[in-house]
Amino acid sequence: METTGEKDAPTAVVVVDPDGVVSGWSEGALLLLGWTAEETVGRPVADFLVDPPPGFPGNGSTGNDSPGSDGPDPTGLMAVRHRDGSTVDAVVTAHPLRGADGLAVGRVVTVQRWARRPVIADRAFEQCPFALGVYDPDLRFLWVNAAACRVIAHTEEQIRGEEYRELFPELQGVPYTDKLSEVARTGVPARLITIFKPLGSAYANAWATSIWPVRDAGGTVRAVANWGFDMSAEYWARQRLLILNEATRGIGRTLDVTSTARELAETPVPGFADLVTVDLFDEVLRGEEPPASAAVAAGGTITLGRAARHSAKEDPDLPPGPSARVSYAPGSVAARCMSAGRSVVQLAAEPNQGGEWAFGPGLAADPAHWPPGTPLIDRSIAAKGLTGKITVPLLARGAVLGVVAFARRDRPEAFTADDLILAEELAAKAAVAIDNARRYTREHALALTLQRSLLPQRLPYHGAIDVASGYLPAGAGAGVGGDWFDVIALSGARVALVVGDVVGHGVHASASMGRLRTAVRTLADVDLPPDELLTHLDDLVLHLPDDPRPDGGYEPTGETGATCLYAVYDPVSRRCAMASAGHPLPLVVSPDGTGTAVEAQPGPPLGVGGLPFEAIEIELPEGSLLALYTDGLVESRERGAEQGTADLLRVLSEPAASLEALCDTAMKAMLAEHRTDDAALLLARTRALDPDHVADWDIESDFAQVAHARRLAADQLAVWGLEETAFVTELVVSELVTNAIKYGQPPIRLRLIRNTSLICEVSDGSDTSPHLRRARTFDEGGRGLMLVAQLTQGWGTRHSTSGKTIWCAQSLGPT
Repeated sequence: METTGEKDAPTAVVVVDPDGVVSGWSEGALLLLGWTAEETVGRPVADFLVDPPPGFPGNGSTGNDSPGSDGPDPTGLMAVRHRDGSTVDAVVTAHPLRGADGLAVGRVVTVQRWARRPVIADRAFEQCPFALGVYDPDLRFLWVNAAACRVIAHTEEQIRGEEYRELFPELQGVPYTDKLSEVARTGVPARLITIFKPLGSAYANAWATSIWPVRDAGGTVRAVANWGFDMSAEYWARQRLLILNEATRGIGRTLDVTSTARELAETPVPGFADLVTVDLFDEVLRGEEPPASAAVAAGGTITLGRAARHSAKEDPDLPPGPSARVSYAPGSVAARCMSAGRSVVQLAAEPNQGGEWAFGPGLAADPAHWPPGTPLIDRSIAAKGLTGKITVPLLARGAVLGVVAFARRDRPEAFTADDLILAEELAAKAAVAIDNARRYTREHALALTLQRSLLPQRLPYHGAIDVASGYLPAGAGAGVGGDWFDVIALSGARVALVVGDVVGHGVHASASMGRLRTAVRTLADVDLPPDELLTHLDDLVLHLPDDPRPDGGYEPTGETGATCLYAVYDPVSRRCAMASAGHPLPLVVSPDGTGTAVEAQPGPPLGVGGLPFEAIEIELPEGSLLALYTDGLVESRERGAEQGTADLLRVLSEPAASLEALCDTAMKAMLAEHRTDDAALLLARTRALDPDHVADWDIESDFAQVAHARRLAADQLAVWGLEETAFVTELVVSELVTNAIKYGQPPIRLRLIRNTSLICEVSDGSDTSPHLRRARTFDEGGRGLMLVAQLTQGWGTRHSTSGKTIWCAQSLGPT
């Protein structure tokens, strides 16, 4: 009995005699394979099988084809020849055919198309909302359902038997096509998400797809099946979350307004938009307070600075950026956006005839999702090649900082209501980061201005040395620090070189640096030796009160823990005395290029108290290079202080066109691009006074020697050609020598130094200091130092271990 079921799924019944020859051919066999009974009866059944297995009737004996066999013949999935030359995959089963005596007189072979399913299964396959498809191992279409036909815009009749790659050459090499081939080759199931535009659609959809192999009873892969569903809404929502997550990590990494604006422009391209522009008020770019909201809402033309612009592709028609000027007329979208403080969405498309927005399937874009007043249909943006534009004000702490615009032009998908939420989230995060950067820029600028005002604006000329300096503040992330340096002229043609480093960064550190520098200058004016000066400075730091805080507490002063190096060079003796309060000692490069570090142990930092500071003295040949620096120049994350000092010494030993050029070279060579500390370098090339420019004499402690001292000074001035200074000099020598004999102790010594000024010094063995006082009318004394102070450009006293020296200086002008 024959069962054909549906007309499109017949079952073939074939009667085979014991020799495997066809003796009967059913109507179902004609429908399934196309052969008529006249063409098949009398032929071996094996002629109609592509590769019959051993034991099948007419293909060798396994015992099952003997008349006494009771069991069915081998059953399995076989390829059956169709009359048109094609093959039909079918499930073939052979059963014994018995006579009245119970003996087998042949076989009944049933042939069913392999894919034959119950009618309800066919309908379930056809009506499945997911796209379903089956391909042979060569990726020829076998079956697809209606959902798949809608995706590929072909009917099943059009594609059955067609090879996938030939039918859709535009999909050659895409992940989905490659994965189909991989599953057919390896037999390993796969899952993937594919982004593509269905034929006939202008919108890219996201499809979740599963691909698996279909095997026969022997385990051979005979087909590849797949299913997929449109998950565009879920996919694009996930993409928005990823962009927002990337924005959280990528926006605000630096405390720089322009860099933050650039991060905002770059983050959503190309995942969310094709073009992003960020425009900020000039005040924000400069780190100042943004304009008042009332001024923005006044309705006039708003001029902004183009802080950043990023595009998925270059466009010569776009205005240049950054730093371009952009003006928005009253009533423009951007002006209304900033005035009202609300976002504006412009779309180039209108609703279709059904009143729905053409945003592509699966996207929540109907008007119910939009805030009131949006979106605006603006065909003018289509003329610019845009499909949509979202303009969002940058608001932070109630102030408008500027505006950001997100535009799409390289994709047909218009913005959705969910896209507006993402755009506003991005703008909100960026606005806070930009405002933080603005506030930091303002504080950094204030601290830098304060610091530069406290540092020497230009180093003074001094006959004892040639000097050059370099200073670079820390990177934007660290803030301005408290590194400082100074050059101070001292009596006796000497010069003091100072360098220091205050703990911390910011305005507080700059103020602390200013206080220390002022204190050092004050103490240097007393002309103390280096170790004594640092002792007084340390004591001053110890007694400084802590700074009060608004919360009622106290903040330790930045001077505590600060370091300082104080060195005094004497061009007459060519000796340099120095002492360190926790600061690196200087480097010395001799005239022949040999570099060494001063060997000594630095004292404790300032503010420790109770520990002495050790003074050391070295002799410097004329033309020696003395390098004072802060630790920010030699220390970094990449190298330690010892290696950095060696590198600096190597750089300073190289020849250079000038001292300034050498200083610039050293700063560039030593400093990394991203540094976390200030760096200062002070270079001094030593000079020596010619012996002919110095004259000194021992004076006996006898008032009769005063006239002799005047003659000695006058004779020396004649030798130097300075006769015009003789009157004042003789008067000064007379007063100072008389005071030394009257109030001091032997030995008494007179010294004249001819440098940029004429210096007169009288030394004695007493440590008492003279005092300048105003003599009354009938006083017999007290007028000498007053005359000295009035006739010279400066005078003072310095102490030594063996007594004191009183000095005065007269200006000589250019020599």
